Amino acid sequence: MSVAGAAAPAPSGLIEKPPARRRRKRQTWREALEKDWQLYSLALVPLIFFAIFKYAPMLGNVIAFRKFRPGGNIFGDEWVGLRYIELFINDPTFWRVFANTAILGGLTLIVCFPLPIVLALLLNEVRKKRFKKIVQSISYLPHFLSVVIVVGMLMQLLSLQGTVNQIIGAFGGEGIPFLQRAEWFRAVYVGSEVWQTVGWGTILYLAALTTVDESLYEAARIDGAGRWRQTWHVTLPGIRPTMVTLLVLNIGTFLNVGFEKVLLLYNPLTYETADVISTYLYRVGLVSNNLSYAAAIGLFQALIGLVMVLSANLVSRRITGTSLW
Repeated sequence: MSVAGAAAPAPSGLIEKPPARRRRKRQTWREALEKDWQLYSLALVPLIFFAIFKYAPMLGNVIAFRKFRPGGNIFGDEWVGLRYIELFINDPTFWRVFANTAILGGLTLIVCFPLPIVLALLLNEVRKKRFKKIVQSISYLPHFLSVVIVVGMLMQLLSLQGTVNQIIGAFGGEGIPFLQRAEWFRAVYVGSEVWQTVGWGTILYLAALTTVDESLYEAARIDGAGRWRQTWHVTLPGIRPTMVTLLVLNIGTFLNVGFEKVLLLYNPLTYETADVISTYLYRVGLVSNNLSYAAAIGLFQALIGLVMVLSANLVSRRITGTSLW
């Protein structure tokens, strides 16, 4: 017997097909602008800032190929081609400065990049919130100090009569002029970068750690994984996109070693290891008034940074599947 109220089967060949999905009309940029103009207006000021102070000055790169005279045409007076590029390529001083920049940038990247990750992982394991907040506050504080204050503290600590040499003298050692010896400059610079930036860098990683799914930890514990294996197989893969993004960005600024700190710390006695591209450009361009030569070196530095960012992004996408674009 058929169940009362049940629909009778449709005759063969008369089965109704479900209605086809309507294609969603793609929104044009004008429609999006009219709909969310308030949100787009918030981006107006940053766009104007970047246009004036970032993109407009790029027009000045033309003086790398033109001879610039103070008081003359801001885009140079006469075309000289690759003359200034040939000058710095054949200049041994430039290559010494380039090597110092690469070494300082490499040391800073190798030391300063992984330490915020380690500190974030350690803080993530702390269960006492009060202790965690104290450690975070202490580690974040140096980031808010200006470079001048940091350099002043370094000079007080590392001078011949400073705290560090007093401690060395208390143990029977001889004072070391840290800031007058070229072999100590890199250690001083990288150490100050670690102290000033590591705490602030942990903020991004701590935020990324909050997005890791807790069920993955539960599954790992069920499988018998300890804390180290959970960190290696769950935590680090969970924050890998953040790690890769920051690594690519840091590689892009590889040759942009801090100008202010180096300028305030170095002296003629430490030029051998302390002089970097940015300080060399300052002396050549502003002190010696050879702006075209400085522009050629700056353009070369920018092109190397661009190539390194593109290469790092490509390698990251091929190996890890994560990239900026």
